[in-house]
Amino acid sequence: MVKRLRIILIFLIGLSLHLGCNDPKEQMQQDKTSPTNFILLMGDDHGWDEVGYNGHPFVKTPVLDEMASQGMRFDRFYAGHPTCSPTRASFLTGRHPNRCGTFTPNWSMRPEEISIAHLAQHAGYRSAHFGKWHVGPVKKESPTSPGAMGFDAWLSHDNFFELDPVLSRNGEDPEKIEGESSKILIDETIRFIEQSKENNQPFLIVVWFGSPHEPYSALPDDLALYQNLPDSLNKDTVRLTSNKTGKATDRPLRDVLQERYAEITAMDRAIGELRNHLRENNMQDNTFLLYCGDNGTPASAGRTAMTIREDKGSLYEGGVLVPGIVEWPAVIKAPMVNKNIAVTSDILPTIAEITQQALPDRPIDGVSLLPFIKNPKMERTDPIFFWQFDTRSAFPDNPEHYIDPALQEGTTPLVKMMAGKYTRSFRNYVYSEVSADHFGGERAMMTNRFKLVLDGQTPHTAGDELYDLENDREEKINVADEYPQVVDEMKNAMQSWQESVLNSLTGADY
Repeated sequence: MVKRLRIILIFLIGLSLHLGCNDPKEQMQQDKTSPTNFILLMGDDHGWDEVGYNGHPFVKTPVLDEMASQGMRFDRFYAGHPTCSPTRASFLTGRHPNRCGTFTPNWSMRPEEISIAHLAQHAGYRSAHFGKWHVGPVKKESPTSPGAMGFDAWLSHDNFFELDPVLSRNGEDPEKIEGESSKILIDETIRFIEQSKENNQPFLIVVWFGSPHEPYSALPDDLALYQNLPDSLNKDTVRLTSNKTGKATDRPLRDVLQERYAEITAMDRAIGELRNHLRENNMQDNTFLLYCGDNGTPASAGRTAMTIREDKGSLYEGGVLVPGIVEWPAVIKAPMVNKNIAVTSDILPTIAEITQQALPDRPIDGVSLLPFIKNPKMERTDPIFFWQFDTRSAFPDNPEHYIDPALQEGTTPLVKMMAGKYTRSFRNYVYSEVSADHFGGERAMMTNRFKLVLDGQTPHTAGDELYDLENDREEKINVADEYPQVVDEMKNAMQSWQESVLNSLTGADY
């Protein structure tokens, strides 16, 4: 009897201790995880080669180098297009930019598109856009402004900007803000983070820097870092915009690169200030921090360290391969290099999966990167498509405007003159009917191993081009004759994809 009572007593004591350690309120607190915050950074005209961690001989990017050594480095991260506006449309929508008529720079997206900010809004996030927009005007009446695309706040420019930028806050009249532009954007980002904390809301912030797009201007201390560039660089000249006239001019390469690299270093330093703020406020672990470029390195950068083919404006690697880094210590617990292909169109599906939101009910070209972040050895099977649409074949001399032209007029001035003025005009046209004549233009399809290029724009290249990127990253050897079945399969897939894109362009998805 005594023995039995002792057993019952031990059981009751054990049960009491178990319940005491698993208080329902405490358990609920432990099980409830904070939503992931998102900060998505993009450099302007910042190609794959212009970072220290990829072996550039001159440019100093200690912060990006540290991110690459501590987070997940995507060695094959691609811009959705070899120019800026289309890539930004892909970044926001998860779709190829041709689906919404954003074919080249200064073509807007369409008001019916669903953006990452709309998804974030639905998930209870506060969202903001800071910096270059370039998929429509930023004024409040624009149907494609950051506000119209779902962002709660914005301090933005229609295009690019230099020191002392003129920006529009929430679509109001533009105002000049004195200072280095990358720091201005990061200071604004930190303020938005603090406001979100006070409101106890998760946040999604898109920061699109104006650097290092030409024309170049930088602070004296940053210029001093590059005063010893080799004199031999001045044997070449490059064509770019004059800061004095806003028109094209030719300048010695060494002088241009001193300014360009100084802009990159200033941007890098501003990113460091953001990371420090996250770390000091114990927010780094649960923040998904991305950095990438919007297209390859431009010709004005002189190709001083290029080991890949061509540059901005081309579908060869030099036009679309960009730096790509993700830091997210709660999930990426050790430094990793991901060899899978990834593209700016993957950002929306990634955010959708992390925030447990359904994808928009329309064709989405990107895929979620979350499985590959959790398991870098997992191999991507979905291809990436690129297409420089031939607008001349698709639109007559006087095409029908998709958006009232008055609403497509930008307000934020910039140095570079275009069409006789220092502001930008955007356009987007109605596309009524798919035609067999509209499938042309330079285009490419990429898998983890192969890249098919059709109608490539490099001189002396004829016929179909197939490159084995695993063994020929410089795209020197066309292996189309060696793998005819691969070429046929990829061409058929390209044709089917183009049909889907043109169907979207007619407005069928809306």
